[in-house]
This record gives sequence, C-alpha cells and structure tokens, in this order.
Amino acid sequence: MREPGRTAIGAWSGGRFLRFGDAVDEERLQRLLRPGGGIDTVLTADAYGQGEADEMLGRALEGVQRDSYCLVGAVGHDFYGGERDGPRGFPRFTDPRLRGEGEYAGYLRMATERSLERIGVDRFDVLLLHNPDRIGYSSEAVWDGMEALREEGLTGQIGVAPGPANGFTLDLISCLERFGDRIDWAMIILNPFEPWPGELCLDAAERHGVKVITRVVDYGGLFWGDLGPQTQLAEHDHRAFRPPGWIEAGLEKLERLQPFAEGAKLTFIQLACQWNLAHPAVECVVPTLIQELGEAACPIEAKRLELATLPPEQRLSAEDVAAIRAIGDNSNCMTLKGASPEHEGEERPDRWPLTPELAEVGGRWGIDPTRDLIASH
Repeated sequence: MREPGRTAIGAWSGGRFLRFGDAVDEERLQRLLRPGGGIDTVLTADAYGQGEADEMLGRALEGVQRDSYCLVGAVGHDFYGGERDGPRGFPRFTDPRLRGEGEYAGYLRMATERSLERIGVDRFDVLLLHNPDRIGYSSEAVWDGMEALREEGLTGQIGVAPGPANGFTLDLISCLERFGDRIDWAMIILNPFEPWPGELCLDAAERHGVKVITRVVDYGGLFWGDLGPQTQLAEHDHRAFRPPGWIEAGLEKLERLQPFAEGAKLTFIQLACQWNLAHPAVECVVPTLIQELGEAACPIEAKRLELATLPPEQRLSAEDVAAIRAIGDNSNCMTLKGASPEHEGEERPDRWPLTPELAEVGGRWGIDPTRDLIASH
C-alpha cells in the first residue's frame, strides 16, 4: 500500500468529466494522469462519466508498475440503479428509495469491485465515501461497510470526501468524532482564497488522526495565472456558477500575494499548495488542472510540471500563513451545504436542517452555527 503523496492529480482535470475549461482529448488526459515525473498519486470517482473515468484511468495506468503509484478511488453515487436528477446528478446509494441500511455493505462492495474492474487493478490504496448525504455521515452501517472493504483487501485505507460544494462542516466533524478511529483520510475544499469553512474541520481531523486531502487548491483556476477577466469560459463551465466579479476580485488579492510568492520563490499555485500544506492535518493537495480557452492559455502539461516541482521544504512562515489567510478571508460569503441553520423545508441529498446534536458538536469545537456557518454578505 502507498500513501498519497504531497501532490496529486484528479480525473476531473482536463475538463473531460467535470466541465472546467476546454475538454481535452482522451490521449492527452491519459498522459496527464499517468503517474511519474514527480507526481505518483491519482484520484478517480466511479460516478465520473458513469464509469468512463475509471476506464480511461485504467488505460493511462497500463504498463505502470502497481506499487509505484498511489490510487485513490471514490464511490457513493448510485448510477447503477438510481435515475439521474438533471444537474443534481445521481442519488446517493443511501437514498431510502433505493435500499435500506441492511444493503449498504453489499452496495459498497459491488461498486468498489466494479470500479476496480474498470481500472484493471485489484485494490485501491485509499477509497473515499463520495459526497455522502446525512445518512452517509452518521450511519454505523455505512462505516461498517467501508471498514469491511479494507478488511477484505479491496482498499488499504478508507476516507470521506464531502461535496461537491462548500459546507458539511458539522456533519464531517461529527463523522470524525463517531468514526475517526476507522477513517484514515478526509478530502475538503481549501485554498488561500477559500479558507472558510474548510479550516473549521482541520482541528478535528488532527485530533482524530485523520489525514486531509485538499481540492480546489487553484481557486477555480485563478492560482494558475492564466485566468483573467477576458478569459472566455466554455459552455456549461462550472465556474459560471460563481458570483459575478469573482475573477476580478481574485486578481486584486493575487496582487497582494505577490510579495509572499516572490519572497518564497514560489509560483502562485505553489504558494497556494504550500499554504494548504502548512496546516498540520493537510498532507496532500489536488489542484484542478484546467486547459483554459484561447491562445494565451497555459498548457495543462506545463501546469503539471509546475505542480510536480513544488519545493519539498516549507517556505512560508506561520506569520506568512496568517497574513495570507487574512487577505483571502471569505468567511460567511456563501450559503453552505449540509446541516445548516439557514435550511428551510424538506431534507435534500446535499442540505438538511441543523439538529440540536450537531449544534452541540459545534459547541465542542468553538463553532457557533448561527455565527460561523451562515451567509451574512
């Protein structure tokens, strides 16, 4: 078994399975994902392309010695028996309309075996519970099923990957309190311009010995340096859902980070990676490699090299980390997913009411939901 490295690449890069920038052809994406050249950790999820990302990654891994790379997978969206709900995607396997808790373990085993079969390997190094709903965070039967996969050798370690949007703070912390002795890894959104709310989970992860993978390190591509106000976004690009003016505001903040980058001799994306890794619980960074549109766009191959050459030594001081966080402070800037004091109406797969029990979880970690988990501007 291999542990995830400091840097990794996800199958969502290249715009083929999740819509960011230009959708590169499969051969080019295979070369991007193939381990080597300083990056030996790759991530996939069975729901991407309803298994197509697994198959494509399998072709990228052909001929690569299995013990030379770390393979991280994710299961949890039931595209086998569930029906897609438009842009909301496929239901979680824990949807009561699909099965009861007695069938959770069987589904997890089936989905894991099918994912491995598509990739052409016999085990994951890490397997994540992908975008769980409320049941996924809290069900003993779910985590019994995940632990059984590790015991049976289908994965070396297990973890949880909240998402896809920001939030799930108290749900994740509660999950770590209940099942932290079983969970090895958690994957959250974190970068210098989005410290909130991901940072609120880091103390709990460290306390429970859960290592953290961070994604969206690039802040929608801004830290790569080739995204500007005039950059054309491709049709259906996910970044179109961000609020108007986010690029311009981000560029202003980047100018304020320039002295830190120059002082540490880091590119902006390397600065973002080192800022994340400066937090004790964070051990792996997975920025999205986006091929922007236009002749001035930086090739994703060059971005991969930039990530691969991240200096191994930490070049940011504690004072630098605090100053950068202050520049990027985004507290209370958006409505969060998961348990929320702002939620009204029926429970949804990605949002539900705040319970007294979860409010108590917040209190144990110094989090006041009505102050720290609401959109106030």
